[in-house]
Amino acid sequence: MITEVASGVWRIADTCNVYLIVDDSLPEGERDAIAIDFGAGAALEHLDELGIRRISDVFMTHHHRDQAQGLPLAAQHGARIHVPPVERDLFDSVEQMWHGRQLDNDYTLRQDRFSLLASVAVDSTVPEYRTVRAAGVELRVLPTPGHTIGSVTYIMERAGQSIGFCGDLIYAPGKVWSLAATQWSYTQNEGPAMTVLSARILAREGVTHVAPSHGDFMPDAAHALELLAERMQHYVNSRRSYPWDLQARLDDPFVALTPHLLLNRTSISCSYVLLSDSGEALDIDYGYDMTTGLPPGQERAARRPWLASLPALRHHYGVTAITVALPTHYHDDHIAGMPLLRDVEGTQLWIPENVAPVMADPWREDLPCQWYDPIHADRVIALDEPFTWNEYTLTAHAQPGHTLYAVAYSVEVDDTRVVFTGDQQEGLGGRDGRRDIMNYQYRNLFQLGDYRKSAALYRQIAPGLLASGHWEPRWVDDEYLRYLEQAAEEVDALHEQLLPLEAVGIGPDGQAARIFPYRARTTVGSEKTYDIDVFNPLPHPAPVRITPILPLGWRTYEASIDLDLDSREGARVHLSVIPTSAGERQRIAIDVTIGDLRLGQHAEALLTVTEAHR
Repeated sequence: MITEVASGVWRIADTCNVYLIVDDSLPEGERDAIAIDFGAGAALEHLDELGIRRISDVFMTHHHRDQAQGLPLAAQHGARIHVPPVERDLFDSVEQMWHGRQLDNDYTLRQDRFSLLASVAVDSTVPEYRTVRAAGVELRVLPTPGHTIGSVTYIMERAGQSIGFCGDLIYAPGKVWSLAATQWSYTQNEGPAMTVLSARILAREGVTHVAPSHGDFMPDAAHALELLAERMQHYVNSRRSYPWDLQARLDDPFVALTPHLLLNRTSISCSYVLLSDSGEALDIDYGYDMTTGLPPGQERAARRPWLASLPALRHHYGVTAITVALPTHYHDDHIAGMPLLRDVEGTQLWIPENVAPVMADPWREDLPCQWYDPIHADRVIALDEPFTWNEYTLTAHAQPGHTLYAVAYSVEVDDTRVVFTGDQQEGLGGRDGRRDIMNYQYRNLFQLGDYRKSAALYRQIAPGLLASGHWEPRWVDDEYLRYLEQAAEEVDALHEQLLPLEAVGIGPDGQAARIFPYRARTTVGSEKTYDIDVFNPLPHPAPVRITPILPLGWRTYEASIDLDLDSREGARVHLSVIPTSAGERQRIAIDVTIGDLRLGQHAEALLTVTEAHR
């Protein structure tokens, strides 16, 4: 069935509602159309009767199969396919999900299994918070998670109407097509809570009409969305031990620590905003804004950055621009939203010199919590050298501990010396007699002495306030600084008791050799060069032999690499590999012997090899 729901907008009943939109200023027969979602492809059967020459572009609201199963037909038709950025992998690389999806003892409830059965080529991802134009039609793209994590709404202005093509965010006033789709993780409420926020955000955009993927066209969008937000809020509260005021989170997500320093209380890691008298703002860390929780899964479609707190920042604090963002370290919960800030707000990313290489090349090292894409610095900040932003002078100090590649920032704000510490300590704040603990993770390359260094740094700076990455900010006194010094000594002493450091001085991270890059791509027959860092952990000089272990038939110039190292000395050597077969994430390794210490195939790297194009 075909229904014209607005001027030049036809709804095609298919496995979902497919909306064909044309530039209605053109005569019939000269019009191209765009499609919002594609269903099973039934829209292709009706182009002639609608006076449409072709569908030039398809814009997907989310990845579910009922929206997308006809996309191979759209590609054959010649249409360009545009998808939400968070969910691209579930369109053009969906085999990775099917091959890697956990099937046994699975606690992930997101409906990733409702994805395409096979990949389809994607032309682009849609630019969230910005405008796209195709076939004479202009759409604004707004993130509206709820039905899926990556869902978007397309807003079109036409004939005095503001129409929101919202996928499955809403089915009818106060109703959703599926509650099951909103349950992303076991016993949690991330999706329903996100639905509340998305409904209110969409209403605040001034949308007058809602065009859902299932259900009827709704002319009173404000009423429909408000009723949905109210009912879904009751649903969220019914599954929590205490009410969750999502309206308050959206209205004012910030807590003023001082008149010019704000804490975003809605982000998964603490994001701080430094306010300038000029009206500009600077963010320290910006990961997952306005979060309702992180569902299981580390794939791209499980992680959603957005900018939901920014309207409140402008409304309550008069912010005119977020000009700079600074990361304390490279972990995704601290940086995931920074590329979006840059693309949408024009924010410059100033990144310390010890953090910038990891963010720019996340495949070089085998580190946890890295973002999916390279993030390059607009400005690289030198360590221990003060730099200015408007009326403030800040300094980035190396702060290894939680991770090797981290900094603490010091700055004077409202007559208070503040240090932003990232995730260095878990700030339990003395509640219930508990004390703060040192938040070290071995795969982050923690080493003995790291916490002594940070304790000495804080002593040197003498801050009035420590602003943590996940816990309540702490007003600092001398007693707390002494506690951090003692805790650092205890951390080192425990490791010295438990590890055979005198006989074999491999550090807490357990690595005497590493290969760089850890992940890479190349083609069959192309030479790939690796750096190998090796360290002699023995208390005496020793010969070192490094033997490459390669897939069958691969070639290398070095059957082994031999060198001599003094006690506790490190060196970097190079290894060239020539792959002779294609494959995903093929493994190479190095077998390491240091004196009488046989470490075996101690370090590995992953190389994806494709056939060379002729």
